Amino acid sequence: MNRVSRRKLITTGLAAAGGAAGLAVANNLAQRYGLIPPDSSVLYGTGETLTYAAQRILTRHSMAREFPRSEISKIPFVNGAPPKGEAFRRLQAGGFADWRLAVNGMVSRPASFSLSELKSYPSHSQITHLACEEGWSYIAEWTGVPLSHVLDVAGVLPQARYVVYFSMQHRWWDSIDMADALHPQTLLAYGLNSGELPVGNGGPLRLRVPRQLGYKNVKYITRLVVTDDLKKFGKGLGSASPEAGYAWYAGI
Repeated sequence: MNRVSRRKLITTGLAAAGGAAGLAVANNLAQRYGLIPPDSSVLYGTGETLTYAAQRILTRHSMAREFPRSEISKIPFVNGAPPKGEAFRRLQAGGFADWRLAVNGMVSRPASFSLSELKSYPSHSQITHLACEEGWSYIAEWTGVPLSHVLDVAGVLPQARYVVYFSMQHRWWDSIDMADALHPQTLLAYGLNSGELPVGNGGPLRLRVPRQLGYKNVKYITRLVVTDDLKKFGKGLGSASPEAGYAWYAGI
């Protein structure tokens, strides 16, 4: 993707597009640089496009704020119930020894990773803020393997543009672009506050994307698919989130 300077961004009107003419210019610029989100066809698609394009151009390499240990919340909020069904209960009873993360799609080395294999890779810890669109939030220390490392092991093909991730929770899935997938703070998290990641918080594994709102940080993930086209997944909007009325891109 070609880089756009801030000066060019301002002169083209993307940062401050006002009125129909400004919106048209901004939308054309977003299309020129391939910054059209998969949910651009929905009711507020133009706004989604402007938000995504502006943030990608201005904050592509930005870092989410990290906090001192003294600011970790006392009780990490647990939202929702774990997956229902015998399959998950059996995995949990066995300490998730039989759980696997499948990685396929546009990779040269499709693979299936156990939890112990993921833990054997270089780990990273970060104390970041998880903010939910519903109003609750907390600060916690997350530990895991950078998603970029697992993608490197699988051998992502050059034409890949997105990583789709699926939860063991019924019909819940999401996706991120390669800018977030390869970002150093994006983790396959298996630890919380110096311990194992509790089931209530997404254990055995959740995706931690600290530059986006909570619903992009899907819990109980079990499969990653690398792709260049999101239209063939679900309703073609990029995730279950816009299918439920939320935006695909939830950058903060």
